[in-house]
Amino acid sequence: MCYRFSTQFTAKQLEEYYNAYELEHEYHLLDELNGFNYPETAMIMDKAPTEIVVGKWGLFPSWAKPDFQKKANTLNAKIETAETLASYKNSVSNRCIIPVQHFFEWQWQDSKGKVKKKFSIGLRDHKIFSLAGIYNLWTNPDTGKSYRTYSILTTEANDLMSEIHNTKKRMPVCLNRAMDKDWLEGRPLQEFAFPNYDPKLVAEDRDIGIADLFFPSVNSD
Repeated sequence: MCYRFSTQFTAKQLEEYYNAYELEHEYHLLDELNGFNYPETAMIMDKAPTEIVVGKWGLFPSWAKPDFQKKANTLNAKIETAETLASYKNSVSNRCIIPVQHFFEWQWQDSKGKVKKKFSIGLRDHKIFSLAGIYNLWTNPDTGKSYRTYSILTTEANDLMSEIHNTKKRMPVCLNRAMDKDWLEGRPLQEFAFPNYDPKLVAEDRDIGIADLFFPSVNSD
């Protein structure tokens, strides 16, 4: 799954990487964003691929009431079921990308998860990359105010992520620039599911800051 990621980049870095301009500025730039705080982050939507705007992490379907997040977790959407589940099926054609530096995952060191090792995972040779998302423009029925809300797509873990996320064995759909375009243009979801697409990931042990201590190779080829 994916509930935490880093966004410590500048507006200039985003604009240069995505060949886009920053339309809005009110998003969080932190070493570690916690999805359960429902932060506002930078995003790029399919309908305006040259604009960097703000979206709220945690998709609200159009029928959702204001207390929806107290009852449902829509931070992530499984790519295998997004087209059929009520919370997501009307949003799967609304594609977005979420800029990140890396995301975080914890490896269980015992059978009950009482001892965990923290890893940061990124895309090889990339200081910035994208997580694939779907979004919905939700209007609060109490206030009339509208928000862009999104979920991050997840897929079955590749070899590297199976070793790190060794309980549920999932990972977010990670995109390079070429895949950004394919995602935003609406290519079929399953083209981005593992093993159809296997991103080249690298991982670092954040507890001690050594990238290659636990695995013979932390690269995902």
